[in-house]
Amino acid sequence: MKKSIFIILSAVLVLSSCSKLKLTADMFQVTPTPLEYVGGEVPATISANIPAKAFPKKAVVTCIPVLKYNGGEATGASATFQGEKVEANNTVISYANGGHATMRTSFPYTEAMATSDLYMTFNAKKGSKTIKCPEVKIGYGVNATAALVRETAKTANFSIAPDNFQRIINQKQAANIKFLIGQANLRGSELNSQNVKDFIATLKNIKNDQQSLVLRNVDISAYASPDGSYSINERLAERRGEVAEDYAKKQLKNQKLEGDVNMKYTAEDWEGFQELVSQSNLQDKDVILRVLSMYQDPEQREQEIKNISTVYGDLAKAILPELRRSRMVINYDVIGRSDQEILIQYDNDPSKLSIEELLYAGDVLLDGTDSAEKVLKKTTELFPNDYRAYNNLASLALKAGNVDLAQQYIAKAQKINPTAGEPNVNLGLIAIQNGDYASAENYLSKGTNVNGADEALGNLYVATGKYSQAASLLSKSSTNSAALAQLLNKNYASAKNTLDGIKNADAYTSYLKALVAARTNDASGVTSNISKALSLDSSLAKMIGSDIELTNYKEAISSLLK
Repeated sequence: MKKSIFIILSAVLVLSSCSKLKLTADMFQVTPTPLEYVGGEVPATISANIPAKAFPKKAVVTCIPVLKYNGGEATGASATFQGEKVEANNTVISYANGGHATMRTSFPYTEAMATSDLYMTFNAKKGSKTIKCPEVKIGYGVNATAALVRETAKTANFSIAPDNFQRIINQKQAANIKFLIGQANLRGSELNSQNVKDFIATLKNIKNDQQSLVLRNVDISAYASPDGSYSINERLAERRGEVAEDYAKKQLKNQKLEGDVNMKYTAEDWEGFQELVSQSNLQDKDVILRVLSMYQDPEQREQEIKNISTVYGDLAKAILPELRRSRMVINYDVIGRSDQEILIQYDNDPSKLSIEELLYAGDVLLDGTDSAEKVLKKTTELFPNDYRAYNNLASLALKAGNVDLAQQYIAKAQKINPTAGEPNVNLGLIAIQNGDYASAENYLSKGTNVNGADEALGNLYVATGKYSQAASLLSKSSTNSAALAQLLNKNYASAKNTLDGIKNADAYTSYLKALVAARTNDASGVTSNISKALSLDSSLAKMIGSDIELTNYKEAISSLLK
């Protein structure tokens, strides 16, 4: 009997000690509530506010957050608190005044967490005695809207390696005619020089191939060297220009070509003088260049340079004769094949097309079609050492949802050019689809300043919670990812406009429209867009049914989910 009384008294003492440790749900505030997906994790900040006389002086309590969901649970980082009479290094909670502490934790995300509850569990002791404290519910659910980026990234604009095809290419053909000091007459030795022969040959080519070559004009620039008086040099430069102009017009007439001949002259070519001196091996060239920078008056410049007697003779032999000239420049256009001509040539004999024409055909003329894939495959056969066709085939495969094939093409592209940016951008988008954001960041760091880099980075920013930066980078994109960034950045009007402007809308486009409608209290918009999304992809029913953003509309959409 005495033993029974002792047991009863002990139990009463334990219960009495437990009753003094009063940990309730209202002592814990969770931010955010509901929880949110960020970068593959579900982070939470838990504020513990323990009131006065709720925490015994000799108690030690470890608080352990646990996120419970259907089929499992995840344990977060714990925090330990102690009463003021405990000798340890934990956060102290005053018995008389209570206390405050902040816990930060994170849970690896799984889709089942969309429907979940956050509990605080406890390991508590008072001295050597274990105190049983019931767990308390402190939060609920996970808003996983940002996780949709793994799906929206599948319809991003993948990185295309550009072609350099130009239908009209501006070309020039120049010829210099040099003159003797103080003279402006054309010498036979100059007219028979190779650069003048090339000048005439270009005019003949233009005449003989006027379908592909088009003359725009001929520019004449005439000069005198900066020695002697300015007035004489001015007249001399003008005369040299007139002589060259007459010669050019005569050559145009000989070839029966029409085009403007534009002449200008420079009395003293100080710029040419400075350039030639800079490139020379003259002994005192630094002194000469310093004189040019110190004096702007032409006559003073000339006099100061003549005062450098050790070098002036070399200038007169090596530099000044090169400045007594007229420069004739033919400006003409090379006209490439038209779109139709490129396609006809491809059908007849693709080997006659350049790499740039083939890439242009595959990426622009036949954008996204089955024929584009055919052309790009032929390009890899004809130009196996150019990575671009392999990369662009990878982009087509990604657009079709064939990630394995895309990775094979990317591997071939990187074998040819390991430093190319576009394959890395495409690998970054694949990594985002897989939820591997660390790898995505690594790939995208190797693919800056190429096509699609900003859009890929915008997708990564969505995934990692940088919604403002994501919306900025994706502002010019009409894609699901751009709308998702705007939605998460709470710019609902922009998100709606973006979604309405998507040309190839899919089930996720309608899903995102429903989320925009939910956030703007548009009940009919929620139901109509959920109906549209499910009609396009019925497998979304489970995700939609557990989406915490649609909680207020569950009754309205329940019939659609059956």
